[in-house]
Amino acid sequence: MIVALIIACEVGFWVLLAAGLGLRYLARMPRLGAAVLLCEPLMELALLVVTTLDLKNGAEPDWKHGLAALYIGYTVGYGHYTIKWLDGHAAHRLAGGPKPAGAGYGKARAVHEWKLWVRTVVAAAVALGLLQVAIWYVGDAGDVSSLEAWQFGALRAVGIHALVAVAYTIWPKKAPAGEEERPVLAKTER
Repeated sequence: MIVALIIACEVGFWVLLAAGLGLRYLARMPRLGAAVLLCEPLMELALLVVTTLDLKNGAEPDWKHGLAALYIGYTVGYGHYTIKWLDGHAAHRLAGGPKPAGAGYGKARAVHEWKLWVRTVVAAAVALGLLQVAIWYVGDAGDVSSLEAWQFGALRAVGIHALVAVAYTIWPKKAPAGEEERPVLAKTER
């Protein structure tokens, strides 16, 4: 049931996103579109409640509970960023807004990658916290090795993402001929 709910949350995220952006830019109802977009965190709350109830009702902690924690963590770390990024592209494509800035080159790209890494740290911290609470909740009554493995996975993701950011710092991406290196994401990442 938890896997089905995770899939439903992911599908629901994209459906709400499409509906919110459609209302905002195609139907010219920006407030209603924003209200639809604000409903998205309710799905993660439902996932958290269902996962907690599943453990409370005696379910053996396994990979599904770990995946739910990582999904919620990812949503906390990257959800707003993803919505804002897609909103900029929708404004450009559907409402004639300015073309959104890309990740850039050189130092600007390295800074962008480090900012994304911070989001990954936030996502991992939320997931680690949820997993630790689940481990404490289950206690000695069950096997929590699966949840501990997911904690290690979250930490591994932080480490791998740090290596990506380090790579962009040491070997910066060069701008194509004719384009200049410029700080492009300063306004859109706040």
